[in-house]
Amino acid sequence: MLVVTTENVPGHQVVQVKGQVFGVVVRSRGIGGNVMAGLRSLVGGEIHEYTQMLEEARRHALDRLVANAKLMGANAVLMMRFDSAEIGQTMSEIVAYGTAVVLDPPT
Repeated sequence: MLVVTTENVPGHQVVQVKGQVFGVVVRSRGIGGNVMAGLRSLVGGEIHEYTQMLEEARRHALDRLVANAKLMGANAVLMMRFDSAEIGQTMSEIVAYGTAVVLDPPT
């Protein structure tokens, strides 16, 4: 499945717009990770535990976006974006969203 952040794909034409499509993931860092992250924040610099968690969450959100677009009958997602938010002090929500479409074959 083609997933792009642009409005169109050169050489392709949108045949049908299926609608908005989302992939949502909510993750929580375990207590051990929170303790390590807290200790690292005292020193400063990158907090690897959270970086790894958010990278995995983005990949999973994108996988869910693709699965949902396939269920809608799409073969591409245009204008894909990520959004994130905190839920409480221990959870992060990652959303991948875009427009599910059917593209014609390249000309």
